Amino acid sequence: MIRRSLLALAAAFTVAGTSVYAQDMIKIGAIAPKTGPLAGGAVVTQWPNVQLWVEEVNARGGLKVGDKQMQIELIEYDDKTNPGEHIKLAQRLATQDKVDFVVAPYGTGFNIATAPIYGKFGYPMIAVSAITDKADELTERYSNLFFTLGTTTAFVDGVKEILIEQRDAGNIGNEVAMVNVADAFGIELADRARELFTEAGFEIVYDKSYPLGTPDLSPVMKGAKDSGAKAFVAWSYPPDSFGLAEQAIIENLDVSVYYSAVATSFPAFKGAYGNKINNVLGAGGTNVDDPVIAAYRKAHMDVTGKTADYWASANTYASLQILEQAIEGAATLDRGVVTQYIKDNSFDTVMGKLSFENQVSKTFWSVGQWQDGVFRGVKGSNVEGAVPVRAKDGWSE
Repeated sequence: MIRRSLLALAAAFTVAGTSVYAQDMIKIGAIAPKTGPLAGGAVVTQWPNVQLWVEEVNARGGLKVGDKQMQIELIEYDDKTNPGEHIKLAQRLATQDKVDFVVAPYGTGFNIATAPIYGKFGYPMIAVSAITDKADELTERYSNLFFTLGTTTAFVDGVKEILIEQRDAGNIGNEVAMVNVADAFGIELADRARELFTEAGFEIVYDKSYPLGTPDLSPVMKGAKDSGAKAFVAWSYPPDSFGLAEQAIIENLDVSVYYSAVATSFPAFKGAYGNKINNVLGAGGTNVDDPVIAAYRKAHMDVTGKTADYWASANTYASLQILEQAIEGAATLDRGVVTQYIKDNSFDTVMGKLSFENQVSKTFWSVGQWQDGVFRGVKGSNVEGAVPVRAKDGWSE
């Protein structure tokens, strides 16, 4: 299924006479799930921000590339949460649609799986929804690949720090119940967590993985409850972050630390469970008190009609700002020149000033927490506005 979206005037007509001339266009390709298990995340964080960016750029006249002002033509495809389908569509973008640039895929596994195809065609790929300790290995292999969300170790470290703080405060003991989705994202995080949690003196008394898209997570949560651990950690993707929270509420899981990963920061997460998720921890975060973030969130609602999430939404938009500034700064559509510009410069974004060290950004949020109806950043790297962590105390409204 494809949807081609032309968000600009593609031709101009002279009033006197019959001549027609084509307006300069820049083609941007975007492939991400609109169906399948990861669609729920992509339609919250990926697609609305692509729409917002394209509409804003075109509204102000397009991208200035040298002496040309170029409107964006967006070409969208649904990869159906299928890496093979994504690779096939990426080939189509490059060889048939002949797009000038691309938006990086959604999800860690997809960014890793598609790196060879995007590398083959030299597209600068700002991976905004990928977390891996293989970043150095991947960027050494693919000179066009950039990472913005941090590493697996950084994310596990953020959770480990919270566990240590809560243990020191007497809210939890050494026992931790841990579960993970069985794909590249969850497996790598769980593997690293076993190492770092154990080094910090924690015992993982329940350790369970489950396939992506598992419809019934009640056995997983029952096992976590039976373990008696006062800390629960889930390296989860959107469908299971919601499913696990639902089961935790049903089981009245008695923990002082409850963490789930992707989608915990979604407005729909609070919409589904209300104040029951107060003091739930999750991946990412944001500084909602930053006026730049506030302006971005307002624009997101005004243009897309949707509320931005409290983590990946702003990061996704920031990645597109980087691409925009690099194209204009390089003053060319030459992908190699634009890629080098990204490596050599810093960029003003809604996430602050961002730059890359060996193609990896060192500025990111790692852990956030729902506090009184807002998901606030509590741990991160080179970010401002972090607030103290609170212990979870029941699941009542």
